[in-house]
Amino acid sequence: MTPKKRKTAWALGAIVVVGAAAAAGYAWQPAIPARTPATIETDQTLIAQGARVAELGDCMQCHTTQNGKPYAGGLALDTPFGKIYSTNITPDVETGIGSWTEEAFARAMREGVSRDGHLLYPAFPYVHFTHMSDEDINALYAYLMARTPVNAPAKTNELTFPLNFRPLVAGWNFLFLDKGPLPEPEEPQSDAWLRGRYLVEGAGHCASCHTPMNALGAEKSDQPFAGGLIDGWDVPPLNALTLARKPWTEEQLSDYLRTGIASEHSAASGPMRPVSHHLGKAPESDIHAISTYLMSLQPPVPAQPAESPVSVADTYDAQVLASGEAIFNASCAGCHAASAPMRNLGQRPALEWGSTINSDSPRNAIQMTLHGNPWSGSSSAHYMPPFADVLNDKQIADVLSYVRSTYAQRPAWLELPDRVTEIRKENSR
Repeated sequence: MTPKKRKTAWALGAIVVVGAAAAAGYAWQPAIPARTPATIETDQTLIAQGARVAELGDCMQCHTTQNGKPYAGGLALDTPFGKIYSTNITPDVETGIGSWTEEAFARAMREGVSRDGHLLYPAFPYVHFTHMSDEDINALYAYLMARTPVNAPAKTNELTFPLNFRPLVAGWNFLFLDKGPLPEPEEPQSDAWLRGRYLVEGAGHCASCHTPMNALGAEKSDQPFAGGLIDGWDVPPLNALTLARKPWTEEQLSDYLRTGIASEHSAASGPMRPVSHHLGKAPESDIHAISTYLMSLQPPVPAQPAESPVSVADTYDAQVLASGEAIFNASCAGCHAASAPMRNLGQRPALEWGSTINSDSPRNAIQMTLHGNPWSGSSSAHYMPPFADVLNDKQIADVLSYVRSTYAQRPAWLELPDRVTEIRKENSR
């Protein structure tokens, strides 16, 4: 048995053993009676506050399929253990949460227990929502209950045995669910820092994507915000922003979170694109608070690194660079060349500073070239056409090699054509 298979077997065994022990005590929770009558919330102030919470938590992104009805669920969430489909959180009585009371909703948010008593899978990040205040949970409940009901039955999850046996989630909760509000900070902090921590660790659940997972599918508590892998994209660490080629500032981070673009860094793409779209609807004060907290997690800005004894040019093949330059001039220069008008339109990020081109991993650069960034009708600086059907794997590898060499002046990515082929196959699964 390989080390990876042994690790997986141990993880499954641990879940089964702990889950079986915990199941005896609290795997099945009592049902909470349905609310009657199913009235519609009319307190507009409370609903507006709930809308703010929903945007900060990016609720619509996970609970809405492509071209589907808002909050009607059905989105497939890929996990190491199989597919989990998000549920309908519109106020439909039959298939949504229309029969849920505030008590039932709060229990689901804080403990991961449905109204009828069955345990929710932790793909729903109740390990973070448990830190939310009564006020915010009640406001979110009011907002969701004021949405348009949609009849959308839950899809059947596709999980491997024995993880499709829900009572085992009790064991997972026993190990990883730390219920209740966040602890008081060890040292006095500003109001902005406190608000930012509350949003990042609570409704925003940023660590759910930006922290690597252990073998049991829980966040590694000893590596908070150290990055991860979501939907085939590398998720950057949030505790190393000052280690970027050009260190981030708090103002740049706020701009990026609100607008999805930072002129000296990058444009939001992949899984982060919709997050920035929803954060753009939140109050600026909340975005600044998030930035304040995240920047407090950063190490000091390092001194200039010593020059490498190996020339960057020596790591590239001249024919690859010549091919990449020709492709760049034909397909990319109109927007990305230093002299291109589109280069300055909307403060399009400079290639030499871009996180994708400077990264040690080519994954996001490949994904960005394959998928592009869809036109949203808001800013041309975000838009990039997809090249998956235009360029073959070698051409993509060649142009990325040219850009990395010419603009970032970083050493070549190893076996780049093979990585393009590999990632293209991943995307087609």
